Amino acid sequence: MKGYFKSMKVITKVDFATYLGVILAFIVVSVCQAQGLVSRSLGGMLVPICCYVCMSISLNLTVGILGELSLGHAGFMSVGAFSGIIAAMSLQSAVPNDLVRMIIALVVGAFFAAIVGFIVGIPVLRLRGDYLAIVTLAFGEIIKDLINCLLVGWDENGLHIALNVDGTKSMSSLGLSENGIEIIKGAQGATGNARIATFAMGFVLVMITLVVVLNLVRSRTGRAIMAIRDNRIAAESVGINVTKYKLIAFVTSASLAGAAGALFGLNYSNVTAVQFDFNTSILVLVYVVLGGLGNIWGSIVATVVLYVLPEALRQFSDYRMLVYAIVLILVMLATNNPQVRTLISRIIPRRKGAALDE
Repeated sequence: MKGYFKSMKVITKVDFATYLGVILAFIVVSVCQAQGLVSRSLGGMLVPICCYVCMSISLNLTVGILGELSLGHAGFMSVGAFSGIIAAMSLQSAVPNDLVRMIIALVVGAFFAAIVGFIVGIPVLRLRGDYLAIVTLAFGEIIKDLINCLLVGWDENGLHIALNVDGTKSMSSLGLSENGIEIIKGAQGATGNARIATFAMGFVLVMITLVVVLNLVRSRTGRAIMAIRDNRIAAESVGINVTKYKLIAFVTSASLAGAAGALFGLNYSNVTAVQFDFNTSILVLVYVVLGGLGNIWGSIVATVVLYVLPEALRQFSDYRMLVYAIVLILVMLATNNPQVRTLISRIIPRRKGAALDE
């Protein structure tokens, strides 16, 4: 056994260390929670933390591994959230077991997010640089507006769906029976959801996300994706289908974001489309950038720290945002990565001829 680990590649050891670190963190938090050492506010943050960890890992696949700037990742999260809520609410009578419904909701959320990612990715991934960022940003806003117009209900006759584009329709327009359930109410979002998400399921989703992303990156497909990131022209010259491999990374990232969205949506009784706006995409992008592009372990640590930090500083309400801003600046200064510098130059416009270090 000792010889086996000694002969193991360094990168494989890092992957196993990542798995082990997440497992140990889950065990420690679970034990502390069982002993009553976790406060109520922190306990309520455990599932969202798992969701955002999955989001940052999946976005790192697009931004860090593939090297493309996407600003619409929250759109895939919203697709997964609302499709997962619809699945879970519709199956309440047919599948009374919460765990089974939760698993079905995660699969449904991942599936529909993957479909949307495929549809969006085919035309979008032919673009490069800032154009790709602008189109993905527009996609996130379009999804949010569509959900604000969506009316969904369920009764013994199945799902009833309508789009309230002109503002003249209401839930009564769906024609639900007396036993019907109103699931999505337009701009009000999904209300009265059954909160079936658990920290254990969040941990399982994080592990699945890690396994999928790390195995993809270490595979032949992952090497092709990184070759496209490093030099697109050289990759094309050796016969790599650029569009195909970019689409694989993009759809995988969207699918994982959809599963995270389903878990997030079923952790709250009320969910609205506003929770998945442009600011959410930027927040996840900040987690990825500060954790290090292509650094999966860094994304996990940055997400946990930056999600908990504002809550931890709440008692210092007068200085909370100041300390938070200082931490962000220090981490950015400590990041010496050419890809990060390129990404910053895309997001923050510079004066002509000015250096990024100014």
